[in-house]
Amino acid sequence: MPREITAYSNPLIKRVRSLRDKRHRRAEGLFLAEGLRILAEAEEAGTLPLMLFHARDSADHPIVRRLSAATEAAGGDVIQTVPDILHKLSGKENPQTVIGVYAERLTPLESIDRATAPIWIVAQSLRDPGNLGTILRTGDAVGAGGLILLDESADPFSVEAVRASMGALFTQAIAHAAWPDFIAWLRAGPGQLVGTSLNTDTDYQAPAYRAPVFILVGNESHGLPPAYEAACDLLVKMPMRGKADSLNAAAATAVMAYEVLNQQRRGAATI
Repeated sequence: MPREITAYSNPLIKRVRSLRDKRHRRAEGLFLAEGLRILAEAEEAGTLPLMLFHARDSADHPIVRRLSAATEAAGGDVIQTVPDILHKLSGKENPQTVIGVYAERLTPLESIDRATAPIWIVAQSLRDPGNLGTILRTGDAVGAGGLILLDESADPFSVEAVRASMGALFTQAIAHAAWPDFIAWLRAGPGQLVGTSLNTDTDYQAPAYRAPVFILVGNESHGLPPAYEAACDLLVKMPMRGKADSLNAAAATAVMAYEVLNQQRRGAATI
């Protein structure tokens, strides 16, 4: 049976609320996810929350009942509370029905099996958590293996990134590495590194991509550093017919990922 917490001063409420801050997330190794859809996606991917908070009036919702039972069966903690406390935990004016607390799920780079997927996404120094979450969602959509974050990056476990991923955070491997470690790992096995850049005349639809393809996108403002571009097997760009000189990082990633996917689909159709 769930326990009930209705006091703002409860130590657990204070602790969980602190997970909105990166420093506390890192210290605890925990993060927040909110909403029935995201928590149901996590469950489908085989991940249950360590703690599940839900409002009293949602206790009879079939998904809430299922998540509560599964969480308790797995040894997790289910807490029934009030909307004001859910608001305090999420920081949103209209909080979701449920909030889950999960263990951070970074995958060590050396543990990634590149043979498990034909597409991987690599992002250098992303600053916008919304872009990061959207890229995770794109990765899930195209069947990518995961996202490798290079250098200093936005936190993939921030509330904003988790929200933007719409559950893809739980289906995609997420790794973090410094550039020298990544390039050494990549060159130790198969993999075509394709960078998106303005410093090329190669249209993104012109090359033949060879799986596994590692799509490398740069920082939203500065793009890829010259040394990173020089290390790529290919540099490609998307045609820009208007006044803008480039796409948003998440949009560019989606365009590239679907081009690679479509080439792979056409190739499979001809075999």
